[in-house]
Amino acid sequence: MSDEELQDWWTEVRTKGHADKKDEPWWPVLKTPEDLVNVLTTIIWVAAGHHAAVNFGQYVYARYFPNRPTIARTNMPTEDHVDDEFQNFLYKPEFTMLKCFPSQIQATKVMAVLDVLSNHSPDEEYLGDQMEPSWAENPVIKAAFEQFSGRLKELEGIIDERNTNLNLKNRTRAGVVPYELLKPLSKPGVTGMGVPNSISI
Repeated sequence: MSDEELQDWWTEVRTKGHADKKDEPWWPVLKTPEDLVNVLTTIIWVAAGHHAAVNFGQYVYARYFPNRPTIARTNMPTEDHVDDEFQNFLYKPEFTMLKCFPSQIQATKVMAVLDVLSNHSPDEEYLGDQMEPSWAENPVIKAAFEQFSGRLKELEGIIDERNTNLNLKNRTRAGVVPYELLKPLSKPGVTGMGVPNSISI
């Protein structure tokens, strides 16, 4: 590709944005429109889909802190122990676990942070939801956006179908939380779903 601005942008991404990795051999070369599509797809995936999948489920999962304790106040006993800790563990394992878990204040602080990180703001913009006004003027861009937006709606339907499919035992049954992290849209707040246009912390 001979577009100087694109080449300058790609050089800046590699050499300034990732100065510590600028000489790595795995950087894609930007020579064709297909190369540009692959580069942009990767950037959009990391900043939108991947981030949504790992970020917005944190509170939903970790609000019950035994799922993801952030600190252990004691070591778990091992069979090698010479004192009574292992015997106490065998006799009352729940007591050993409770001693090990974070204190109430430690768990509450982590829950508060995860609540903030997992929260969608009221003005959040979601991938494929609203077209940039300038795109509507170009019929090719408008058609591509509408196709992309339609595909995201299809994916939401696939997620909904899988969450109700009784043959998928990991998705439906008593006590199983439905998978919704990559559903494209969300209301404000902590919802465990929604793919914003980019990372917004």
